[in-house]
Amino acid sequence: MLDKLQTESRNRRSMKLDQMSRYDILKLMNEEDATVPKAIERELDQIEAATTLVIDSLSSGGRLIYAGAGTSGRLGVLDAVECTPTFDMPAERVQGLIAGGEGAFLKAVEGAEDQKSIGAEDCQRLNVNQHDTVVALAASGRTPYAIGVLEEANRLGAHTVAISCNKDAEMSTYASVAIEVETGPEVLTGSTRLKAGTAQKLVLNMISTVSMIGIGKVYENLMVDVQPTNAKLVERSKRIVVEATGASIEDAATALQKADGHVKTAIVMLLLQCEADEAKEKLQETGGFIRKAVN
Repeated sequence: MLDKLQTESRNRRSMKLDQMSRYDILKLMNEEDATVPKAIERELDQIEAATTLVIDSLSSGGRLIYAGAGTSGRLGVLDAVECTPTFDMPAERVQGLIAGGEGAFLKAVEGAEDQKSIGAEDCQRLNVNQHDTVVALAASGRTPYAIGVLEEANRLGAHTVAISCNKDAEMSTYASVAIEVETGPEVLTGSTRLKAGTAQKLVLNMISTVSMIGIGKVYENLMVDVQPTNAKLVERSKRIVVEATGASIEDAATALQKADGHVKTAIVMLLLQCEADEAKEKLQETGGFIRKAVN
């Protein structure tokens, strides 16, 4: 029942929220938000287990698929779409499902989250299989859509992960890995776009970033698979090559031109003083890991 969930309980510190000064409300919200990282810290082992599953999927040609309703669904979609420009990950390899379809990202679709069958149908539509990892999100841990996704993903043989913000969440029992970040009562009762939403966003940041590091999308602390799709990213690509190699900005630009804008290739060219074809070959041989290619 909802009234037994911590995320739906009343926060004793904010009982007079409508009488507090603007500054005191902001201070209280800030103090409550500061508790989120500690709650996440208690779940790091489970988050690591989730990234292991995702790396396994992405390394074997599978996909990372997020699924959720409302705020949880939007956060999953947001993390998924950011993986393409940040890590040059094809959009079909990291996807986000939201109850009610794409239109629900901008406007609530009433009732969509209440049906397990819609979650199952979305899994079927994506042809989820044993190579994929499906990560379902629900602050309450009991959203029927998210449970439907997990049930069907399990039936289809996929890895499954549940992310919720309550302990002993119902959906945890449907997942191979259960991440339960206990964020407690919200300042505004039941508004899980606040601490619970922040917690889910931070966990997704961890899962996608660590997973992309695990498949060779990062060299040192540089996002070397960034797509130079606009003027800002073209300049960032040059700076990344400079930082990774110690080359001048002019030499970095020349290498990028010869590498057809591919940052990794340009870096290997400069580090090994070789031509683009050889650099590409070495990257291919090492699965895209720059460190392995240059060693």
